Amino acid sequence: MAAGRIHTDLALETKEKFEEDHIEIRVVEIQEDYDQEKDIRKTVVKIKTENGARAMGRPQGIYITLEAPNMSVPDEDYHREISEELSRHLRELLPAKEDMKVLVVGLGNREITPDALGPDVVANLHITRHIIKEYGIQVMGEEHADSVSGIAPGVMAQTGMETMEIIRGVIEETEPDVIIAVDALAARSVRRLNRTIQITDTGIHPGSGVGNHRSGLTEETLGIKVIGIGVPTVVDGATIVHDAMAHLLDTLEETEKKEFLEEMIAPSLHSMFVTPKDVDETVKRLAYTISEGLNMTFTSGKA
Repeated sequence: MAAGRIHTDLALETKEKFEEDHIEIRVVEIQEDYDQEKDIRKTVVKIKTENGARAMGRPQGIYITLEAPNMSVPDEDYHREISEELSRHLRELLPAKEDMKVLVVGLGNREITPDALGPDVVANLHITRHIIKEYGIQVMGEEHADSVSGIAPGVMAQTGMETMEIIRGVIEETEPDVIIAVDALAARSVRRLNRTIQITDTGIHPGSGVGNHRSGLTEETLGIKVIGIGVPTVVDGATIVHDAMAHLLDTLEETEKKEFLEEMIAPSLHSMFVTPKDVDETVKRLAYTISEGLNMTFTSGKA
């Protein structure tokens, strides 16, 4: 299967694909760390040059991936640890500024469960902008407090507008210092479904993982820093077939195997995306985990 036909939003999986094909990318820096006690693996992919960006097919920037095998399990203590990890890494990417004005954008269609992660995160946020605007920071009981606002703009089929058009209007009125964009992603590997969080300072491109490219929410398009947070909730159906058949064909030469798989996998499979049967409960749980991480980050005295 050609690499370009496999849909994934995860920079980590793009890096792994190059390793599988025995291609070395020297212009991309990789840092890996495993916390055995928490069972959380962190991988940082840094794309530092234009050549690296072209090779990876992604913008220059930092991509932090947190992999937690038990993230899909309903364990509150474990999910709090993930929220704390998310908050810690998010702070590393935020502007060094007190009393920030933060806009959280929940991307996706709340009517479609695997795509409802962004709107569900916004629904669980501790929104403070209206309180600070009306009564001042002192009412928060802290010397410093971030002003947090949130919006779930829906999708073009619901509004007739590009997400970027809506967000530009909100930026003009509210003048935030940073945008946090949360979206459901697509993965290459089934084992990463609902078990991985990607944080990046390159913004986010709604629909890119499923081949439905929309205008990106980036610093270049919006004029302010955009941090993207996402969890893969779907996987390309063709990759499931590909991986299953690949094990059966281990006796073939690598070139013969690739040719056989490309011929056998129907093109229609590339427009099919698969999600776990318990995705409704899982997305709600993950949305709460991410929103708690954001609440810890922007509320003084936590984490």
